[in-house]
Amino acid sequence: YSGHDPYPVEDAWREWAKDKAPPKNADAAFLAFSKKHIEQRLFFRGGRFTKVNGFLAMLIGLILSAGMYGILYSMPQMRLSSMCLERGPTPFAIIFLFWWSLAILFLKWRKLCLQRKVLDIDIVPAEKQFVLCTDTVDEVTDYIAKIVDDPGRFVLFNRITVALANLRNLGRVADLDDIVRAQAEQDTSSMETSYAMVQGFVWAIPVLGFIGTVLGLSEAIGTFGTVLDSSEDLSMITESLKGVTGGLSTAFETTLLALIAALIVQLIMTALKKSEEEFLDATMEYCIRNVIGRLRLTSSDS
Repeated sequence: YSGHDPYPVEDAWREWAKDKAPPKNADAAFLAFSKKHIEQRLFFRGGRFTKVNGFLAMLIGLILSAGMYGILYSMPQMRLSSMCLERGPTPFAIIFLFWWSLAILFLKWRKLCLQRKVLDIDIVPAEKQFVLCTDTVDEVTDYIAKIVDDPGRFVLFNRITVALANLRNLGRVADLDDIVRAQAEQDTSSMETSYAMVQGFVWAIPVLGFIGTVLGLSEAIGTFGTVLDSSEDLSMITESLKGVTGGLSTAFETTLLALIAALIVQLIMTALKKSEEEFLDATMEYCIRNVIGRLRLTSSDS
């Protein structure tokens, strides 16, 4: 910016911000994190970005598990009821981890929907006369503070404010691209970490199913050994063997239940993770188009 433009940067910004600025009342902000964030609305401390409050997810999992078992107890004729209620303690753990996982994914989905809303907000004037430089950084950050009550809670706003703060402090426009990309890598790493618990559950659920099957097999084989030791009549052994083989067939239902639960969680997690990766790509594209692409050198930057 040379300083000879008949339409100064400050005037362009003020004219745009005047039309775009929300009411002065902080509650009327475009994105009130405290009111729109699902964990905050449930009176729990919200995790950073799309990370989930683990205690809230566990509590929801417990409630959903209790509700499911209440339904199964009321309908004992269902095949699922016998699989969950008559196969020892492992199905209880499988069902709990299943609903805990789904609670985490649901909360992450709701948080991701909130994060996506910021992509529709323009934080830099579209007028060609406006230039983003070290002299206009404060105006942009002040505008962000007007349209959201907590910019640090949003991936996009946090990335932009951190980058602009470095631009203001360092005064070097050329470094901004590296700063934004470093923030993008950090956000990607944070996203991967947020799925660690669910990935652990996807691994643990089938293991619990195998444990339940092994317990059922050992009990059936032990029962058959007792029958052989105590019975000499072939007909009695045959009748006992029918019961043992029936027990063997039902023992594998624990593994079947676990594999189905793990498959459902894995499919939902994969779809949600893909959606979150697309959001991070869109966030980077937004930063390149609306921040890095709008940078201009001033006399103080040279």
